[in-house]
Amino acid sequence: MNVQEKYQRLEDTVRSYNPGANFDLIRSAFLYAEEHHRGQNRKDGSPFVTHPLAVAQIVAEELHLDSESIAAALLHDTIEDTDATHEDIARTFSPTIADIVEGVSKLTRVQAASKAEEQMENLRKMLLAMSKDIRVILIKMADRLHNMRTMEYQTPEKQKQKSLETMEIYAPIAHRLGMQKMKWELEDLSLKYLDPIGYQEIIDALEEKASEYDGFMASIHDQITKRLQEAGIQGTVYGRMKHPYSIYRKMYTQNKSLDDVFDLFAFRVIVGTVSECYHVLGIIHDLYKPVLGRFKDYIGTPKPNMYQSLHTTVVGENGIPFEVQIRTQKMHEIAEYGIAAHWKYKQNGQGEGDEHNYEWVRRLLENQEGADAEDFIHSLKVDMFADEVFVFTPQGDVINLPAGATPIDFAYSIHSAIGNHMVAAKVNGHIAQFDSKLQNGDIVEIVTSKSAHGPSRDWMKIARSSEARSKIRQWFKRECRDENIVRGRASFEAEVKRTGVSLKELTAEENLPGILKRLAYKSLDDMYAAIGYGGVTSLKLVGRLREDIQRILKMHQEDRAAEVPLKDEPEKTRPAVPRRTKSEQGIVVEGLSNCLVKFAKCCTPVPGDDIVGFITRGYGVSVHRTDCPNADPARRKPEEEGRWIKVSWDDSTRENYSTTLEVVAKDRLNLIMDISTVLSSTKTWVTNMSVRTTNDGFALITIEVGVSDSTQLATVRRRLEQVSGVLRVTRPAGK
Repeated sequence: MNVQEKYQRLEDTVRSYNPGANFDLIRSAFLYAEEHHRGQNRKDGSPFVTHPLAVAQIVAEELHLDSESIAAALLHDTIEDTDATHEDIARTFSPTIADIVEGVSKLTRVQAASKAEEQMENLRKMLLAMSKDIRVILIKMADRLHNMRTMEYQTPEKQKQKSLETMEIYAPIAHRLGMQKMKWELEDLSLKYLDPIGYQEIIDALEEKASEYDGFMASIHDQITKRLQEAGIQGTVYGRMKHPYSIYRKMYTQNKSLDDVFDLFAFRVIVGTVSECYHVLGIIHDLYKPVLGRFKDYIGTPKPNMYQSLHTTVVGENGIPFEVQIRTQKMHEIAEYGIAAHWKYKQNGQGEGDEHNYEWVRRLLENQEGADAEDFIHSLKVDMFADEVFVFTPQGDVINLPAGATPIDFAYSIHSAIGNHMVAAKVNGHIAQFDSKLQNGDIVEIVTSKSAHGPSRDWMKIARSSEARSKIRQWFKRECRDENIVRGRASFEAEVKRTGVSLKELTAEENLPGILKRLAYKSLDDMYAAIGYGGVTSLKLVGRLREDIQRILKMHQEDRAAEVPLKDEPEKTRPAVPRRTKSEQGIVVEGLSNCLVKFAKCCTPVPGDDIVGFITRGYGVSVHRTDCPNADPARRKPEEEGRWIKVSWDDSTRENYSTTLEVVAKDRLNLIMDISTVLSSTKTWVTNMSVRTTNDGFALITIEVGVSDSTQLATVRRRLEQVSGVLRVTRPAGK
């Protein structure tokens, strides 16, 4: 089919559902795109304009959108890939079409410091585009769908990259927009490239059993159709297999074979009215034995993406289970096309005032304000892609929450004041733990008190919804600024120290203005407060200051290069020094007198450790542990060999020496409390403690302690290793 034939097919499609469309506008957009893309080809060698034509065909055939949407789809690549500008399109067509095209053009890959930040920025841009004009994301989804349909022409690396991005971002958005048909196809096409072997195994297995499955589905179809006719109900029955990715998830996550996959078959019954839906439900349960606990009423309690349907799982012939979905025609269109179907109804004057159906976009943006990249993406995927749980207030109102939600999520979904003043929760009349998971149909009651001290920081780990986590962050941001500053400074200082630079050096007066500008904070206290309430991580901020840290470390190296005369310099340039006999800070230095002694921060030695000294300029002798990588003879520079000298511990050491311990543990409630108890019981002085948690459930704890010697330190380490969940306790050596 040539370009003109493809365009004619597009016009015919639009005319089939919208005879009054503005075909002059659509043709003008096509000619404009054809002219501006002339000379450009796709990977398969076809003219580039075939891509916007295909996207417009999807927008028309599968989404039934209006004339402006069709025109914008035809023009969607002109700003990005040709010399066309927003002003040109606005002048030639309309400002609205130009805004849609520009919105789609902006939803391209961005450069970021990490994959998480890149995904976060893409998602934020998509949400912003959705909040301004939902047609932007609908065209972008059609664009991605066509790219996935033609992915065989890309390199294997590109195929995997685009497929992973589609699975992680575009399929969840399609789900959240209620566009199930598009979501299924995006998932199947992504799986084809992410796990081609697993995908092909499922396809082959389905083809092998095709005749058996077809016979079963035909039999069920005829039985339901016959009963509907006997009951005088006008309805249509569709039977289908679950799509490959849905089967794949069940097979590989539950380690099942295809024969073991539950409800492999699904039937839809489309009827005229809501009352007929419930009538058909009774007919189905009379025909087949229902499976207890597998009935869901999404008509009475619609999903947030507007989905409505009755779901029931029943057991048919030979004990084979299958699912039946019962809905009206309008419900069916919204189930298949989601927000696109809603947009169509609105254009026809049937859906005015229903914009609240995608207010969740604005709420998602608000809830993610202040979150770092990893938390943003995690929360967003929960909000967009997780299964839902429906619970009730004591008054009978239905509250929709993500699966795995807790009473904390419920409280904050009612109002932030309810969550902030919560002191207890009741589920079905019984007191429940704050971390207990709510189930469908639970009646939840929140007990509040005006004297409540506010949320606990542990609630951030318990809460499942981004709304609850956001409101908890806001409370700490507003109510605990002084505490946040202290916590944030300690965390930031510990992270900076890992780089080998001191906080004092990094935030020196000459460096501070540039650092604050790079990090987008007005003052250090503002930055510390943001870290303290969980709006950003120290690790992320220190990563942004990489160039500043490298510059300071380079200055250190230059200073060390000129610190003392080298071994091969003339003897007369070296001062004659007597043997050191008096100790400084419990250290005896052989061969030098009247010099300063400092303990290296990279390994923080304490009495009892084997040690060695390094002569520095301006800082005296730096004392290292002999097992410190920085003191390893194999790593020493030949020109610095003469600066390594013998040092030893004196009998009269100090009472307290600072050193560092690093603890790796499985994250859990009260972990820090148990560690603090050990430190207190061993009379260990703690000068600083910082904690980082990882995505896979581990806590990385850095503790600066004061001990008298290595014997006391060994006792502390041994006691810490006995704490439940602690995997190892180490002393850092070399940074």
